[in-house]
Amino acid sequence: MLCTKEICFFLAVVVPLHRLKSKKRKLKNMRITFHMEYHTQWGEELRIAGNLPELGDGNFANAPAMHTEDGNRWELTLDIQTNQNVFTYRYGVVRDGKTSCIEWDLFPRYMEVARDEQLHCQTYDQWKMVSGQQYFYSSAFTDCLLAREKSTRHATLYRKTLMMKAHFPRLSKEFSLAITGNQPQLGNWDLKEPLVMSDTHFPEWQATLDADALTLPLEYKFVLYDNKKKEAVSWELATNNRRIDSLSPEGIDLDIHADQYVYFDQPTWRGAGVAIPVFSLRSQESFGCGDFHDLHRLVDWAVKTHQKLIQILPIYDTTQSHGFTDSYPYNSISIYALHPLYLNPGEMGTLRSKKRREYYEKKQEELNAMPAMDYVQTMETKWEFFREIFAQEGKKVLKSPAFKEFYAENREWLIPYAAFSYLRDKYCTAHFPDWPEMAVYQAEEAEKLCSPDHEHYNETSLYLYLQYELHRQLSEATRYARQQGVALKGDIPIGISRDSVEAWTEPHYFNMNGQAGAPPDDFAENGQNWSFPTYNWHTMAADGYQWWRKRFAKMAQYFDAYRIDHILGFFRIWEIPTHSVHGLLGQFSPAQPLTREEIEQRFGLPFNEERFLYPYIHEDFLQELFGEQTEKVKQGYLTAGTSEKTYCLRPEFDTQRKVEAHFAGQEEADTLRIRDGLYALISNVLFVRDHRESNKFHPRICAYKDRLYQRGLTQGERAAFDNLYNDFYHHRHNIFWQEQAMQKLPTLLQATRMLVCGEDLGMIPACVPTVMNNLQILSLEIQRMPKGFTEFGELSQNPYRSVCTPSTHDMSTLRGWWKENPKQTERYYTQVLHHSAPAPYEVDGTICEEIICAHLNCPSMLTILPWQDWLSMDEKRRLTDTEAERINVPANPKNYWRYRMHIPLEELLEADDLNERIADLIDQSGRNERF
Repeated sequence: MLCTKEICFFLAVVVPLHRLKSKKRKLKNMRITFHMEYHTQWGEELRIAGNLPELGDGNFANAPAMHTEDGNRWELTLDIQTNQNVFTYRYGVVRDGKTSCIEWDLFPRYMEVARDEQLHCQTYDQWKMVSGQQYFYSSAFTDCLLAREKSTRHATLYRKTLMMKAHFPRLSKEFSLAITGNQPQLGNWDLKEPLVMSDTHFPEWQATLDADALTLPLEYKFVLYDNKKKEAVSWELATNNRRIDSLSPEGIDLDIHADQYVYFDQPTWRGAGVAIPVFSLRSQESFGCGDFHDLHRLVDWAVKTHQKLIQILPIYDTTQSHGFTDSYPYNSISIYALHPLYLNPGEMGTLRSKKRREYYEKKQEELNAMPAMDYVQTMETKWEFFREIFAQEGKKVLKSPAFKEFYAENREWLIPYAAFSYLRDKYCTAHFPDWPEMAVYQAEEAEKLCSPDHEHYNETSLYLYLQYELHRQLSEATRYARQQGVALKGDIPIGISRDSVEAWTEPHYFNMNGQAGAPPDDFAENGQNWSFPTYNWHTMAADGYQWWRKRFAKMAQYFDAYRIDHILGFFRIWEIPTHSVHGLLGQFSPAQPLTREEIEQRFGLPFNEERFLYPYIHEDFLQELFGEQTEKVKQGYLTAGTSEKTYCLRPEFDTQRKVEAHFAGQEEADTLRIRDGLYALISNVLFVRDHRESNKFHPRICAYKDRLYQRGLTQGERAAFDNLYNDFYHHRHNIFWQEQAMQKLPTLLQATRMLVCGEDLGMIPACVPTVMNNLQILSLEIQRMPKGFTEFGELSQNPYRSVCTPSTHDMSTLRGWWKENPKQTERYYTQVLHHSAPAPYEVDGTICEEIICAHLNCPSMLTILPWQDWLSMDEKRRLTDTEAERINVPANPKNYWRYRMHIPLEELLEADDLNERIADLIDQSGRNERF
C-alpha cells in the first residue's frame, strides 16, 4: 500500500506513479463508473486524469472525456488493468482542447484496487472546491503538526460493498473519525460502538459496510472517536442526519460515496513558534556558527516548551567573494544549492590524522568562543576541512548508491552550480560576464567539467560532494522535526543575485537591466536597493511558471511551511534604474504610468520636463546639505543653472553610481557628507520617466518630503500634485495589480502542499489583503507596524489566517525597540499596556512577559517570536548588550549578518525555569490544544 508521501500530486516535475520502479505485481482488472454532478457551459466537457495510461497519465489533453445528457450529470465507465494497489485521479474542464478549470488538487483522490479478480465499482464524486480550511490540508499539518501513523491495511470488501469517504484533517493522532447510525454495523447510534474509519489516505478517511446487511434508508452521522477512551466524544456540526436512500443495482461490487466534508465544534487551532537564523544557533558541537545538525537540539527545545514551529532565514549558497558580504542570506547564487556554511564537520567523517584532528578541535574551540559569528574565519576553516575530508572520503561517497540517487534526481541544477562554483573560484569573481571562458553558459561545457574523466573533475566534484552532504544533514534534521511534531518553516527570497547560477544559465527569465528593491518605509527612508534583476513574468508565464514550481518542489523536500519574502513582488516590484544607488528613483513594475496629457488635463498640473524630471538644485538649501563644504561642492561638482541661484550637476556626477564610484573607499565624515548630499540632489525630482515608455511618467515616491515639492512649487501646483500622487499610489493600480497577482500565485501555491505565509509589510496596495484572503495565505502582523492608520496595532483584531510577531530579523528586537524612541515607548506603555507613566528606560522581564502574553493570546493562527524576544523575559539569561541582539539593519546595504545565540543549546535545554515558564504561557494561551 502506498503511503501519502509516495503519491504523485500531478506536478509536471513529478514522475507518474505507474512508472516508478516497483516490484512486479499481478495485473488486476477493474471496471469503474465515475459519476459527477457539475454544471458546464456549451462547448465544455468534463475529463478525468490520473496516474494510469487509461487516465491519460495525469495529462488532461490525453485524458478520457465523460458523457452527459444535460450538461450537469456526467458519467464515464472505464476498464482498468494495473499492477498498482492504488491510483489517483482528478477532474477537469476542457474547452477547445485546452484545460480551462481543474478542481482543487492540494491532495488527490485515491482509488484502491485490492482484489485480484474482476471488480465493478461505481463512485459518486463531488467537485472539490478550495476548502475554507485549506491550511489544514497542508503538509505542515498532515505530515507534521497533526501527523498520524498511517494504516497500511486494505479496505474490507464484501460481496457487495458500500464505501464512505470523508475529508477531515483537523485531528491529532489521539482521535479518529468514526460513523454512527441506524444500522448494527454503525452501532445503532451507540457512541461506544461506532464504526471507526481508516486513515490510510489521511486527511481522507474511509470505511466499508456490508451492503447486503443494510436496511435502507441508511441514516448516519460522523463522530469524533477517542482512541484511548474507546468511545465517541463529539458529534459533527451537521444539523440533520446524513442519508442514503438507495444503492447501485446488482452487479456493482463496490458503491463509493465520496467527498463528504466534516466539521466539529473544536477549539480554534493556534500554535506558537520561534524564529532564528540557522547560523545564529550555538552548541558545543557546532563550528563557529549554527549548522543543520544544531536544528535537532532546537527541535528538542521547541518540544520542551510546547512550540510547534521553527522559522529560519534562507539557507542557500551566497558565496560570491568569500568575504563577509557573503553573510547576507538573501543574495544567493543558487535557488537550489545549500550553503556549505551549514555543514557540521563532525557529521562528515573523522580525519585519520591525529594532528589534523587536534588542529580542528582547537579552531572549533576558538571560533565557538567568539560572541558573534566570524563569517570569514569560519568559512576559511570549514573549507580547509572540506578539502581534507573530501580527499579522504570523497571517492567512496561519490560511488555510493545514496549519492548516485541524489545526483540523478538533482543533476539539472547540480551540474551548472558545480561549474559556476569552479569558474567563480578560478577567476576570483562571481561576475560571470568577466570570465575569460564560459561568460555565456554552455551546457555541453558544464557537463564536461563535471564528468569523471575531465582533468578538473576533482575540483568540480567537491561541490557535488558538499551538496550531497548538505542534503543529507538537512534531510535528517527535517525527518527528526517531523517525527517530533515540529514544522520547519523556510524562507523564499523574492530575488536572485545578478551574479548567480540562474542569471548565468536562464537569463531569459530576468530583466538584467533593472534592479529590484523596495520603496521608502520604516526600515529605510531612501528605499532599499537589493540590486537583484527583476523577473520577466511574461516569459515565466509562457511555460506555466516551471522555474518557480521546480523551486518550490525542491524546497518542499525540507520544509512544511514557507515565508514568501516580499509577497508584494508578485503584485508588482519596485524597479530601480541601474544608475541609482538609493531606491527613491524607482518605479513600480508593472504599472500604468501617466501621460503628459493626463497629468495636465485630469490633474491640472502644467507639465514641464526641465523642472520636474531633472534635479532641482537651488542656492537656498545647499548650506543645509553640505554645511562648510558648500563652496567646495559648488566649485567641484556643480555648474550654473539656467535660472538665478540654480545649479546643475556636472556630467561626471549626474548619477548616483558615478558619485558612488568617485567616493569609493573614502570614509572621512566630510567626504561622506558630500557624497550623501549629492545623492540627495540627484533624487530631488518630481517625476521619473517610465523605463519602457519614454513618453510616460511616474510621480517620484515620497517627493512631497523633498525640496522641489516644498520650495520649488506653488501652492496650487502642490495641491494638484497631491491629488495626482494619492490617486497614483493608492487607487490607480488596485485592480491592475490584483490581476497580476492572480495570474501567478494560484499556480505557484498549488505546486506543493507547504503552508504559505506572506511577508506583506511596506507600502501595501489595497488589493493585497483581498488576494491573500482569497488564496488563504497567512499574513504577517506586527503590532509596532500596523497596517491601519494607528500607531500601534490592536492584537485582538488580528485575522486568524496570520502570523503574529513582535519583531522580525529586519527590525530591532523587543528590548531594542523599547529604547529607540522613548516618547513612542511612553505611549505604548500607557495606551497599550495601560500602565502609569513614566515608562522605564530599560524594559524588564516582567513587561516583556506581559507583551509576549498579549501576542500569544491574539487570534492569529501562529505566534512566532524571535529567539531573542523569548529570552527577554529572563533577566538573568538574556544578553546584556541589547544592540548585539539585532540581526539586520536594512538601511545598511553592507550589514554584517553575524548574530549568534550567547548561550549554547545544551544550556538552554537545561534552563528548566525558563522552559517551564514558556510552556505554561503557551498552554495558558490555548496554543497547545489536544485536538
